[in-house]
Amino acid sequence: MPRWLPRAMVMALALVAAFQLGTWAFHQLTSLLINVLIAFFLALAIEPAVSWMAARGMRRGLATAAVFLGLLVASAGFVTLLGSMLAGQIVNMVEDFPKYLDSVISWINQTFHTDLSRLEVQDSLVHSDWLRRYVQNSATGVLDISAQVLGGLFQLLTLTLFAFYFAADGPRLRRALCSVLPPARQAEVLRAWEIAVDKTGGYLYSRGLMALISGASHYVLLQWLGVPYAPALAVWVGLVSQFIPTIGTYLAGALPMLIAFTVDPWYALWVLGFVVVYQQFENYMLQPKLTAKTVDIHPAVAFGSVIAGTALLGAVGALIAIPAVATLQAFLGAYVRRYDVHDEARVSGHRRRAPGPVLVRVRKALRLPNEETAGPDVIAPAEPLPGEQGGATRAEPGGEGPEDRDH
Repeated sequence: MPRWLPRAMVMALALVAAFQLGTWAFHQLTSLLINVLIAFFLALAIEPAVSWMAARGMRRGLATAAVFLGLLVASAGFVTLLGSMLAGQIVNMVEDFPKYLDSVISWINQTFHTDLSRLEVQDSLVHSDWLRRYVQNSATGVLDISAQVLGGLFQLLTLTLFAFYFAADGPRLRRALCSVLPPARQAEVLRAWEIAVDKTGGYLYSRGLMALISGASHYVLLQWLGVPYAPALAVWVGLVSQFIPTIGTYLAGALPMLIAFTVDPWYALWVLGFVVVYQQFENYMLQPKLTAKTVDIHPAVAFGSVIAGTALLGAVGALIAIPAVATLQAFLGAYVRRYDVHDEARVSGHRRRAPGPVLVRVRKALRLPNEETAGPDVIAPAEPLPGEQGGATRAEPGGEGPEDRDH
């Protein structure tokens, strides 16, 4: 046996063991790595606001805390508004349940000629085995939901902590990263970091501004129509329509349409028409002015990036997908060389086609008779003058023309 074979076998086994250990560790730390990635994008998003306050004399840690406090207040207000709306709807449904039950029982009695009463139906529902099993399963589900809520709160705390340190210690983090790179690489890393900050922060700020305008516009409409829970519905429309591209406006408009339908069916049509008109106004007038210098990507690319982000990271991936793609696009645009494109029909989209047989027949039918007989290169003879009529150019009855008489 060669002397190198045992050493090679040991090295191969060590590499396989290291690979298996690394794979196991990566799977165990996947949730932590995802939280770090989300926290990094959140820190990039609030970096402009933190830098703006730090440039005016505020400590960077205090500025970061102020930004997070504002985000916390806004999130709490949004949850409170939606919670009040849902609680109000649930209370109304519980109060109106006897009326709904009476109407259903009346319809069943008239249709199937039965003699049911509400008390009998309620008694059968209360003492049914199905309801007992449902209550038991719900009690078990409450424990699972409580565990999920606690896990979500811990994950949110971890994300907030990492994002706070990334934003507060941003200069120190960049300095530590650049200290292990040569000067040429340092410039590239700092440039990429600046592009990421501009695109991510610009995307969120522009979307936030458009969400504010959209929410205010829909609030005016809903308040004018007298639709209940107008503030909560306006906040819902503003946020969902801006952070879900392409179809977010129509998904967000479904809830106020449903609430408006309970008031008056015509109000639902008013809401639908306003949603469609506002979407066109936003796409062609408002959005190009606000996002021209921040995030300028094709709608199809934005929609595809959101789908990919949702498949990878869920709802949070859908939120950070567009700024990530915009950052990658800007970074490639800064380093990828572009060339002029020849002006051809396949590139410009304007392609001249030869006239078809139907068009040729129509042109022939519209031509004058003398144009058909004379041809394109023959000029038709001019009409004779009034004094030349009566044989100025033809022979007289005697057989002599004008030239013969001179002789």
